Amino acid sequence: MWNADEIAQLCYTHYGTKLPKQGKPEPNREWTLLAAVVKIQSAANWDFDSPDKRVQVTKEVVSMGTGTKCIGQSKMRKSGDILNDSHAEIIARRSFQSSLPARAFPFLQHIRYLLHQLRLAAALKEDSIFIPGTQRGLWKLRPDLFFVFFSSHTPCGDASIIPMLEFEDQPCCPVSRDWVNSPSVVVSGNLEAPKNEGKCEDSDSPVTKKMKLEPEAPAREVASDVTHRQSFDKQESGQISPTVSSSNFTAEGLATVTITAPSGAKVVDVYRTGAKCVPGEAGDSGKPGPEYHQVGLLRVKPGRGDRTCSMSCSDKLARWNVVGCQGALLMHFLEEPIYLSALVIGKCPYSQEVMQRALIGRCRNVSALPKGFGVQELKIQQSDLLFEQSRCAVQAKRTDSPGRFVPCGAAISWSAVSEQPLDVTANGFPQGITKKGINNHQARSRISKVDLFRSFQKLLSSISEDKWPDSLRRQKLETYQEYKEAASAYQEAWSALRRQAFGSWIKNPPDYHQFK
Repeated sequence: MWNADEIAQLCYTHYGTKLPKQGKPEPNREWTLLAAVVKIQSAANWDFDSPDKRVQVTKEVVSMGTGTKCIGQSKMRKSGDILNDSHAEIIARRSFQSSLPARAFPFLQHIRYLLHQLRLAAALKEDSIFIPGTQRGLWKLRPDLFFVFFSSHTPCGDASIIPMLEFEDQPCCPVSRDWVNSPSVVVSGNLEAPKNEGKCEDSDSPVTKKMKLEPEAPAREVASDVTHRQSFDKQESGQISPTVSSSNFTAEGLATVTITAPSGAKVVDVYRTGAKCVPGEAGDSGKPGPEYHQVGLLRVKPGRGDRTCSMSCSDKLARWNVVGCQGALLMHFLEEPIYLSALVIGKCPYSQEVMQRALIGRCRNVSALPKGFGVQELKIQQSDLLFEQSRCAVQAKRTDSPGRFVPCGAAISWSAVSEQPLDVTANGFPQGITKKGINNHQARSRISKVDLFRSFQKLLSSISEDKWPDSLRRQKLETYQEYKEAASAYQEAWSALRRQAFGSWIKNPPDYHQFK
């Protein structure tokens, strides 16, 4: 039907042909991360009664994001008009949320993909991805399509804490006690690395060996004793993979996971993440070598001297795998959540079992969820194709280039909508906006919370009130917070997830969601 390389190549081609030069890294000096949502749809004439016949599908990028930055807590705004988190995965997801079809409702041209598709459905357009549900005002995804999420690198946080074996070429400087104890040294894919220091989370250095999915790996399933495997370029050399073992997937157990390698292969270090443990979680030991990190913990993305409130991409992807990636607002119109069916990672340091642990294993025992919600068996694969503007690829080309090598400061959002599909931002606002213009409504990103809320309100006003879903008819709602809280099934699922697995999740204060 599809494979990881096909998804990666589709996304790389889309990046090269559909995204503008504005917002992309400066050649030979900057790098970025890429993420996208790909719609997979079976051909209309496919015979589902012939399982042996090769399935013909169409593949289409419906949202895309680039970016590596977050804003600090002090820069957050109660008006909802700034992007707090501009990591590529989050930009791609917000572009996906906001891309409901606009051509059915021309006055809603700023709405992105899912909102765009809901508008098509409400206008009874046949090309919508939604079909009527069984309850009034509710819709569900067509059964012949699903979504694959692509990321050019493993998500920051828990999914990027990957053991390194002694026979690997080391991607970063040896870990010394002075280095560990120095607060000025940052190892985040979100920030610039100090001179002569490698960043281990995005450690795509020219000497890093490829780590890819074993070709014969079966459908992934995380058991109580987790096997951590990494296959390298020279698999035929008899190199042994390490093992991550834990007695269970409780938060306490995960914090004490040990990393071992059978048959004498030695784990000498781990790829590091710049994401910091949240208050209330056991902290990292900071010891040199493989015990530097505790695994399985909730983490926040680092800021440049100003702590952020943005949870790591690993944590957010794990959350979406339980409550869906549509968010609370759109859940008002959906009979069931929209889940990602698969995740494809580009060429980078990688471990299948670490990905399973971070995105599925931590939530596997969550139960008592509302109807339609559940922990998904997300299919996870890795591509062998490298993103040309990743840190690794750019660094390999700039061997003698002068000047600093830094992450790109801009983020690009693209959605499959007919009007204004692009959005380029820097520091949470449209690129080029001055401080004087920040409070103007034109100074908002099209995927900011307040703009998505405005689009949701316009969708609501375009539908006759007698066709509204029950969740919106029971009470008078005004603020963004009130609309989110009124999505009762979504909130029940999210509460169960926090209570049973993610109790230390950082929530923004309610006054940051009171805009109308």
